[in-house]
Amino acid sequence: MSTLRFPLCLLILSLGLVGFAQAVPHRDNRVLAQSTTSQSTTSQLTTSRSTISQSTTSQSTLSPLATVLSQATILDLSHTYDENTLYWPTSPSNFKIETLASGWTDKGYFYAANAFCTPEHGGTHIDAPIHFGENKQTVEQIPVAKLIGPAVVIDVSAAAAKNRDYQLQLADVRAWEDQYGKIPEDAIILLRTGWSQYWGDRKAYLGDDTPGDASNLHFPSFGAEAVQFLVEERSIAGLGVDTASIDNGPSTDFLVHRIVADANVFGLENLTNLDQLPPIGATLMALPMKIAGGSGAPVRAIAIIPSAD
Repeated sequence: MSTLRFPLCLLILSLGLVGFAQAVPHRDNRVLAQSTTSQSTTSQLTTSRSTISQSTTSQSTLSPLATVLSQATILDLSHTYDENTLYWPTSPSNFKIETLASGWTDKGYFYAANAFCTPEHGGTHIDAPIHFGENKQTVEQIPVAKLIGPAVVIDVSAAAAKNRDYQLQLADVRAWEDQYGKIPEDAIILLRTGWSQYWGDRKAYLGDDTPGDASNLHFPSFGAEAVQFLVEERSIAGLGVDTASIDNGPSTDFLVHRIVADANVFGLENLTNLDQLPPIGATLMALPMKIAGGSGAPVRAIAIIPSAD
């Protein structure tokens, strides 16, 4: 698990202090004010107090957000891209990185630059609706507001441990709502199967490691009936799972992909650290590389978990 403390509060505080400093009259202005009539002095002081009050009000408006972020835990939900990154068995290539420059220049400073190449659908990535929906949203067309939302974590790891082809059932969704309440609109549903523990081991993760063959895969994921309900009755923004696909391994019709694509709902695949998330209360941010016309893209997904205090 990777946790960080959110640093934006420092920037917000600094900007607030700059605004406050700009609102306070310069020393020379105060001297000038003292040389004028008391009425002018009173007017200037009143104006200064008003300006300071406006600055303080603005700063106060930002403070609750800054406070929440400064106390939150930031959890990384993405796998690292490297030579061990897993791709769909039929992918023509994997992640490649080439060093273009690395070393000290004759000017006396260090410089490094790389070139990388990757198929869209591998590692922790997003499926844009166009992946399985003609004329649906491509990566850059997904509204950025949809990529940030309440994370709803449904844990089926116990069922998946008994059946590696397990699919989320509508009964699982009902049981979650019975315990935690109705799933909010624009939620991002994260399915915790426990499969990220197998990341890096192709056969354990996918169920088969035959090159170029996707006909014998076995891993858990979403079920069509549950997803149809989530899309139509709960108006979700997206799905995410800690396996290789939002359809389970044996699927050949990819019905879950088709259901979400038709509704312009995105999918996140190959997530990790879902076991570190609460069932509800975290906020997910999943920001992909903004590829024009892309059917998918690498994504850095994070969860913001507010302090319990």
